Amino acid sequence: MTPPSGAVLTLRNVIVAYRRVPAVHHVTGSIKAGSLTALAGPNGAGKSTLLKALMGLVPLSEGQVDREGRSPRDFAYLPQTPEIDRSFPISVLQTVLLGAWPRVGYLGAFRPAEHDRARGCIERVGLTGYAETPIANLSAGQWQRALFARLIMQDASVILLDEPFAAVDDSTTSDLMALVKAWHAEGRTVVAVLHEHAIIEKYFPETLLLAREVVAWGPTDTVMTPANLERAQAMTKRWAREAHHHAHATAV
Repeated sequence: MTPPSGAVLTLRNVIVAYRRVPAVHHVTGSIKAGSLTALAGPNGAGKSTLLKALMGLVPLSEGQVDREGRSPRDFAYLPQTPEIDRSFPISVLQTVLLGAWPRVGYLGAFRPAEHDRARGCIERVGLTGYAETPIANLSAGQWQRALFARLIMQDASVILLDEPFAAVDDSTTSDLMALVKAWHAEGRTVVAVLHEHAIIEKYFPETLLLAREVVAWGPTDTVMTPANLERAQAMTKRWAREAHHHAHATAV
């Protein structure tokens, strides 16, 4: 896949607020086509909210997210694992086949070729032999591998990942990071919410450091500095105090 030129996502003064308290505040910038970008920041910095805003999953209070003319099928999104209900009685194969829905439609039938592709995706993530396993029976690492197989099946040009390595072992992290690197090598655009500074600094050339507002955005080695990280912590704590005071004032 050859990456298109220019930006795949442009943010203009993006604000997302809950009960009039900003979770994301005046974010402006662009994500370049074919880039590999980490979205970093302390807990409560608004990282997951911003990712959802990029996908159009939360309403904007102000501003604009421009997807530069791309259709929804050009974007794939991996939410945090706790947001996904695994009690639904479906198999790994059925889960991976869901990645084909943007192509076949919700009422379309999965042809044998799609089943073959899905099985190939399952093998690629190291789950050979698990195609018929109920998803409720998977370990945390196996479930994350299955979700990555679904992303492969979707074959999107822009991939947004929310804490893809949380609660998985080192072996799974290594295997999944290899897939992320392969997507980048293919010219896909990848944005990932990450807490693991070592992974960010080793593998992600670009970083957006967020503390509800932008602390720094650019090459990782200039963004992930001790001074910027300390500033992000302080800004996030300040926002948390303001949110607490607002909630208290509203309650009384």
